[in-house]
Amino acid sequence: MICEFCDGQTVPKKVRRQHWLEGKLYIVENVDAEVCVECGERYFHATTLDAIDRLLRTEHTVKQRLDVEVISL
Repeated sequence: MICEFCDGQTVPKKVRRQHWLEGKLYIVENVDAEVCVECGERYFHATTLDAIDRLLRTEHTVKQRLDVEVISL
């Protein structure tokens, strides 16, 4: 596919995605994405995002917990 930001070509890759669901932040690894080789923009298919939502709404294994700071400018 062609990147809508820089017209570069995308390639399929497995990436780490920050995903918000119901007010909680999750980091999901090994997510299928199309990534632009020029600018790095990432595209996710709706079916992939729906699958992440379904997984997070069910019992799932937690690999690691992180402490994250939230600040304002």
